[in-house]
Amino acid sequence: MNPARDADRATTAGMVLFPIQFTWPHGGRSVFLSGSFNRSGQLVPMSQVEGCPNVFQAVCAVPHGCHEYKFLVDGEWRHDDQQPHKNGEYGIVNTFDTLPIPAEAPQVQPRTEILNNMEVDDGLRHRISAVTLNQPMPRISEEDVHASRHHISVFLAAHTAYELLPESGKVVALDVDLPVKQAFHILSEQGIPMAPLWDFCKGKFVGVLSALDFILILRELGNHGSNLTEEELETHTVSAWKEGKAYMNGQIDGHGRPRRLIHVGPHCNLKDVALKILQNGVALVPIIHSSSEDGSFPQLLHLASLSGILKCICRYFKHCSGSLPILQLPIYSIPLGTWVPRIGESSSRPFVMLRHTASLSYALKMLVQAQVSSIPIVDDNDSLLDIYCRSDITALAKGRAYTHNLDEMTVYQALQLGQDSNTPYETRSQRCQMCLRTDTLLKVMEQLANPGVRRLVIVEAGSNRVEGIVSLTDIFRFLLG
Repeated sequence: MNPARDADRATTAGMVLFPIQFTWPHGGRSVFLSGSFNRSGQLVPMSQVEGCPNVFQAVCAVPHGCHEYKFLVDGEWRHDDQQPHKNGEYGIVNTFDTLPIPAEAPQVQPRTEILNNMEVDDGLRHRISAVTLNQPMPRISEEDVHASRHHISVFLAAHTAYELLPESGKVVALDVDLPVKQAFHILSEQGIPMAPLWDFCKGKFVGVLSALDFILILRELGNHGSNLTEEELETHTVSAWKEGKAYMNGQIDGHGRPRRLIHVGPHCNLKDVALKILQNGVALVPIIHSSSEDGSFPQLLHLASLSGILKCICRYFKHCSGSLPILQLPIYSIPLGTWVPRIGESSSRPFVMLRHTASLSYALKMLVQAQVSSIPIVDDNDSLLDIYCRSDITALAKGRAYTHNLDEMTVYQALQLGQDSNTPYETRSQRCQMCLRTDTLLKVMEQLANPGVRRLVIVEAGSNRVEGIVSLTDIFRFLLG
């Protein structure tokens, strides 16, 4: 293949990439992959699948468009008869197409659609990983799966949100009358991705300000003909922004009022807390205690997360994991997380990655259009370098970096801002956590139970090529069945 001659089909720095798993199932001693999507022209070595000596695989990131590829097996160029192929300039070649990210969905979505497609922690759909990876699946009976889920369900129902409260700590809340600019500077300085909103006039908490709000505001500022200017951020209040966003997105009830804040009480059981997070598509829910029946004089105690609940599960079952057989299963053998699709497979919501040279404005566009909360950042060999998350946007408050042209700022430069700010909520090591497909469910759960860790990137051993993502939301959807 001659990538230079096929440049019109190759990606340019900053374009979205789709990881695809290529498989050669016909044996050999050494197998390499070559394709029109590989701009460097280098052969990609393929790894032998453990337990399947005749199967080789490799994950490559490709742009959208039409592509051709062949395999170099023991020094001989070959194609796979089981995949689409055609006669081309290089003889018989395999072919495949990738589709671009769809345009942004309409702002108003039915509630049922939101609940069916929610994925706050990584925004990606489940795939059955054992099938995707062509590996022998460890066997476990349906009875053991149901028994494990029952034990966890009983445990969660017997413990309350009060047990999530730390012995000491602080919770930050923002006044709805704060200017938007000041609010996001506070989020950055405090190292938090979101904060509940307090309305002094109403005497209650009325909503949450999150990193996604800042992303939408920056994209609004970047739009030509925008009604919101940087100067207006000095006076534009959080309340005004949230009200405008609510009407724009149809987030009002049947009486024309904004929907009520999603929260839980300290005596709510952990199962109900987890289900409320999943069903409403949120990352955190405030734990609010009120001393009166009418809800007056509310006290904000803590922000409950799936991470805190998972930590309780791991602490309780760690020394009695024998009662939960599913905890010892490797994650590739259970329907957990989102895996890179195999060649020829279609995906209704594509798994996207970006090069470290991609512009920040393009990364923000992908976060919104692909409806994900994080995007893996890879090098020219498709190996994982870092991950850009919604919460990283608050780092732009440092030095008013959001006033710069985001088309000229790379994702790498934006991540450097986050490292320099040294926020206590998510350090780089916490954000870019990795695991292997052979890791057990218990090991993955213990990693996700650490504060600030909301997802793990599944990588290939040795090369660190991205194979999938597993999130807190994935874990609880599986555990709660």
